[in-house]
Amino acid sequence: MPAISADPAADSGQSSPIRAAAFFDLDKTVIARSSVLAFSKPFFNQGLLNRRSVLKSSYAQFLFLMSGADHDQMDRMRSFVTAMCTGWDVEQVKSVVNETLHEVVTPLVFAEAADLIAGHRLCGRDVVIVSASGEEVVAPIAKALGATHAMASQMVVEDGRYTGEIAFYCYGEAKAAAVRELAEREAYQLEHCYAYSDSVTDVPMLSEVGHPAVVNPDRALRKEAAARGWPTLTFTKPVSLRDRLPAPSRAAVATSAAVALTALASGAIGYLAFSRFAELRAKQTKRNKDS
Repeated sequence: MPAISADPAADSGQSSPIRAAAFFDLDKTVIARSSVLAFSKPFFNQGLLNRRSVLKSSYAQFLFLMSGADHDQMDRMRSFVTAMCTGWDVEQVKSVVNETLHEVVTPLVFAEAADLIAGHRLCGRDVVIVSASGEEVVAPIAKALGATHAMASQMVVEDGRYTGEIAFYCYGEAKAAAVRELAEREAYQLEHCYAYSDSVTDVPMLSEVGHPAVVNPDRALRKEAAARGWPTLTFTKPVSLRDRLPAPSRAAVATSAAVALTALASGAIGYLAFSRFAELRAKQTKRNKDS
C-alpha cells in the first residue's frame, strides 16, 4: 500500500489544507470484474438480454479478465456494449442496477481498494470514480463506495431509449481531460492528487496527478510503471461492502456492558443515597415540630 500523507498540505509546507482528490478507475481496480457485464444476469431476468447475448457477455467478460484492457480490447468492448444496449429503456436499466447493485457488484469490491478509499477520505481528500462504463452503472457504484464524484461514459438517449451512439466516452485522453475539468471546477491541485488504474489506456489520467499508482497492471502498464517509477499495488481480496461493517468485538461488547452496569450501579447508589437523605431530613423536621 502506498504511503498516504495524512495532511493534504504536508508536501507544500502550507498551513491551510490543500484541495485534493484520489481518482480511481473502476473495473479491475476497485472491483474484480467489468461493471457493465457483471449485470448480464439481472438484465437477462428483466428481458433486456436473450440467452445468446448472455453467453456473448460471459465470453467478453472472460476475455476482459484474461487479456486486460488495451486499446483494441476497449474498442471491442465499446462496440459490444453499445450494440447490446441499443433500444434499451433507460429507466428500466437504472431500476435494475439500483435493485441488484448490492447483490451483483458489492461482493466484487477489492478489500484493499475499500481500505484505500477510506484512507483518502480520512485524510480529507475527495474520492472520484472515473470509468469508461456507463454512468447509469458507475454512479450507483460510486455512491455505494462513498465516493464524492463519479465520471463515466454517457450514451445518447432519444425518447427514453439508448440509440447505440456515445455522447461522451470516458476513456484514454478524454478521461484525463475529464479529470482536469473536474480539478479546475473543484479547485483540486493535481500535483497533490492520487490516481489508480490497472490499464495502460489510463496512462494519460495517471500522468495528470502527482501520486499515480498502478493496480494489478496489465503487461504494458507494468512496463510503463517500471519506467516511470510508479508504485505497483496488488489487490486480491474481493469482499462484500456489507462485510466491511465489522461486528463489535467481544472486548467492545464487554466494555459497553461494563459501562452500562457502572451507570446502572451509580444510578442505584445515587437513588439510595438520595432516599436515605430524604428520610433523615423528614425525621429531623418532625422532631423540630414536636419540640
